[in-house]
Amino acid sequence: MESMKGKEWNRSGKNLAARINQEQRLIYYFLQFLGLDTQIQIQKEWADYIEQNYEIIQGWIELNLIQYLQRRNPSVPGVVDKLFPPRERKLEKVKKYWKMIVAIKPICEIYGEKPLNEKNISIDHFVPWSYVAHDELWKSEYLSYEMMWKYPKIHEAFEKCAREHLNNQEIRHKLYQQGLSEREFSGRLEEVILPVYQSAKSMGFPNWSLKG
Repeated sequence: MESMKGKEWNRSGKNLAARINQEQRLIYYFLQFLGLDTQIQIQKEWADYIEQNYEIIQGWIELNLIQYLQRRNPSVPGVVDKLFPPRERKLEKVKKYWKMIVAIKPICEIYGEKPLNEKNISIDHFVPWSYVAHDELWKSEYLSYEMMWKYPKIHEAFEKCAREHLNNQEIRHKLYQQGLSEREFSGRLEEVILPVYQSAKSMGFPNWSLKG
């Protein structure tokens, strides 16, 4: 509405609605202006356009919402995955992998040191999935449901997490260099995980304790 400039917008709601209704080719016009009971009428040609191009318009709105939120939350990972109800997580291949390991040799989960079997295997992250919003081959087991929404106390759990990641091929490609000691590797891994951990903490995620 290029014809409305400056002080023309400084009027009461009813007067502003009346002035807007004088414009041509708007998407909608006001039928009445009564606070929460305000009514509008979408023009037929625009209603037809919206109906025919609904998916395109929805995609454009979602894209701009994502860009807006990412600009204002640069330290939050997976913004796009947090805007909509979580989809089914495709973890069957990862579960199958760990079930095969358990079948070959009995092992205990690394945090509570409880024995694993095929029935109690589940997958999650050191930092909760609901914050990082992606799936990797990182594991925890009987604690998984709680870990989905909480993060561990780092002084209790990180050392155990670091020991497991020392022999993880994916992490080794990113962090390992020949001659690097376990202590040095643990320090580098902490540099990767700690900023995300602290960010989740600052966003209000609660923690869980191995003692609790």
